[in-house]
Amino acid sequence: RCRNLTFPDRLPEVSIVFIFVNEALSVILRSIHSAIDRTPAHLLKEIILVDDNSNNEELKEKLKKYVDEVNAHKPGFIKVVRHSKQEGLIRSRVSGWRAATAPVVALFDAHVEFNVGWAEPVLTRIKENRKRVISPSFDNIKYDNFEIEEYPLSAQGFDWELWCRYLNPPKSWWKLENTTAPIRSPALIGCFIVDREYFQEIGLLDEGMEVYGGENVELGIRVWQCGGSVEVLPCSRIAHIERAHKPYTEDLTAHVRRNALRVAEVWMDEFKSHVYMAWNIPQEDSGIDIGDISERKALRKKLQCKTFRWYLVSVYPEMRMYSDTVAYGVLQNSLKSDLCLDQGPDTENIPIMYICHGMTPQV
Repeated sequence: RCRNLTFPDRLPEVSIVFIFVNEALSVILRSIHSAIDRTPAHLLKEIILVDDNSNNEELKEKLKKYVDEVNAHKPGFIKVVRHSKQEGLIRSRVSGWRAATAPVVALFDAHVEFNVGWAEPVLTRIKENRKRVISPSFDNIKYDNFEIEEYPLSAQGFDWELWCRYLNPPKSWWKLENTTAPIRSPALIGCFIVDREYFQEIGLLDEGMEVYGGENVELGIRVWQCGGSVEVLPCSRIAHIERAHKPYTEDLTAHVRRNALRVAEVWMDEFKSHVYMAWNIPQEDSGIDIGDISERKALRKKLQCKTFRWYLVSVYPEMRMYSDTVAYGVLQNSLKSDLCLDQGPDTENIPIMYICHGMTPQV
């Protein structure tokens, strides 16, 4: 069905931003060539590479040589932004946005492969309404053999710890009986495309966050509460490598927790207690320094954004809400401390005592 869609002749140009730190040069070049080959030339204004202080030698002279060769034929087509210290993925994306000059900016990891026709559906939706933030539909590239594994269509959401998760498309989408229709999405998972000026108006990303984790959830919440919308487009498909080793840190937990508390304090109103509860952190005197959030609170006031309750009711009704919670966490046996209350294997969730493991059935 996607092949039968038609698009306007005049669409805005796009700047594609790739973020990397110690990425294999071959993977970066694969991403660049995929973008060039699969994006109509009249729509792709430039490619911006943001190097977040890599120490891999091939990403210096070899990459520079490649960029110079491309720019010799098409001056200024590839720009390289190099950080003198590691800033993290969040601030790196903002660096890429600052270097971009096209009306639309696409922010991606440097280990992706674009499918045919990915750009036109995205640019059409943004041209129709500049307050739409768009996510492509993601497929998987197997890191060991580079085979592409197709993922089912989904929306993008999160749990109360603000970890990202895929969601089934809402019932309203299924009722359309049109698999090419945009999927309304509560949040974003990483890569996204946005009107360059609108992104600034809405507050970019929260640069007070660390490394990455939670920033895409925060952006989705903010866009919805402040008058915009988030969509996943079934006809814009991009494959992504899920790497075996993360470039910044093997354990993101501490960063995601801190970032999640920033989101909770700025955007979640009375529901911020759910985030503290999910992380098993006392709401008063948490012991975690989340940094200065006064600018983000001022942004919310300036944009006259809606409440988080409105967001839960209108945008993310699938999210479970808790009320009158006395305590939250694992129920441990006081006589045999290695046993915990567990929902058990029964489909009716008849509780049992089971070896403590701290996973979802026990929390």
